[in-house]
Amino acid sequence: MELNKLSSKSIKTKKRLGRGIGSGKGKTSGRGHKGQKSRSGVAIKSFEGGQMPLYRRLPKRGFKSLNNKSDIVIINLSRIQEIIKKNKNTINGKINLSNLQKSKLINKKYNKLKLLGSGELNEKFNIEVNSVSKSAKAKIEKIGGTVTLVK
Repeated sequence: MELNKLSSKSIKTKKRLGRGIGSGKGKTSGRGHKGQKSRSGVAIKSFEGGQMPLYRRLPKRGFKSLNNKSDIVIINLSRIQEIIKKNKNTINGKINLSNLQKSKLINKKYNKLKLLGSGELNEKFNIEVNSVSKSAKAKIEKIGGTVTLVK
């Protein structure tokens, strides 16, 4: 294979606008005749010809509070298992939000800890959480650990 023997069938040549009648896009360059859209610098995004635009006709609803940011960290059992395996000496048996934040495994901006049941466990442990799923609680108690709910 050599460069001079390569064939490119899928390359389309761009139509150059405003290059005479014979080019196929001459004179008005595909913009039609007269009117606002034929001119340069046109921006008619939500203009409806003077009619009240849709975004102003519809009622405004709802409100997003800045105070209600997501301050809950969600952790799966698989992640807890990884944490126990890597940091056995720093966690020392009890897992809670402050321990995880001190060992820099969770960002300090979170105020609550939620535990979900995805993943498998090999070692028993005690954990303090704000909320826990049924499957996670069942898996922890099956191994012999305890789940404490903190409000």
